[in-house]
Amino acid sequence: MSSDDCPIVNPCPVEANTLIPLSDEPSKPCVIPENFRPIIKVPAVLAETTLQIVVESNIPLNPPAVEIKRVLKDVFLTQCKLVPVKFCDEICPGVRTVTRGKLFIQGFIRKDIEYATANCNGVIRDRIATVPFSGFADLKGDVNEGGDFILFPVIGQSSESKSRFINPKNGDIPRQDKYFFENSAFYNEQPYCELISANFFELDFTPCPVEADETFDCLREKIVVDLTLKVLQVRQVRVESLGDC
Repeated sequence: MSSDDCPIVNPCPVEANTLIPLSDEPSKPCVIPENFRPIIKVPAVLAETTLQIVVESNIPLNPPAVEIKRVLKDVFLTQCKLVPVKFCDEICPGVRTVTRGKLFIQGFIRKDIEYATANCNGVIRDRIATVPFSGFADLKGDVNEGGDFILFPVIGQSSESKSRFINPKNGDIPRQDKYFFENSAFYNEQPYCELISANFFELDFTPCPVEADETFDCLREKIVVDLTLKVLQVRQVRVESLGDC
């Protein structure tokens, strides 16, 4: 049977243009000379860690369900902050490395639940639920020594000082009306997080068991999530040059 006997109909045509190929050839980039070692500012990975999150929740279903068909899940972080609690020696004037910190995280698990209703020929319903979680992790030590940090964070110190003066008319008392103030402020790059992966292990069941083909309006879930993330900080680093132009 030829296409003339059964012609193909395009019911919704739109305008389109066929593009012609363009020629391309490699070009040589101009790079920094070999005798110059530039300093660049880039995100540096401080740690890569896997946190285990354990949550339990009850999810109401309206209309009631007779069978759960599929559950899709994603993790959203709403907060990820590193709080330094232990420091080492200065690497630059006023700048210390952080050797231990508490990583506070907060977020939610977004669940997309597809389920069947009571009718034998019923429709598939969709239920979106967000399950919140929060907690903290203790990050410490060098990763080469069994610790958590690939690269220690750095934190610069701010300071304030106050100088007082003696009373020129009475050397036994200080002046109460004359002071010298000095302060310095160091503006640090805040460590932040990036999601890498999330592995979900989940048990869903009804709080009260039901018979076959009976409906239930509540779904209890117990979830274990292995959440892997990176902790980064924008840092200045010196790099080698590859050659001249």
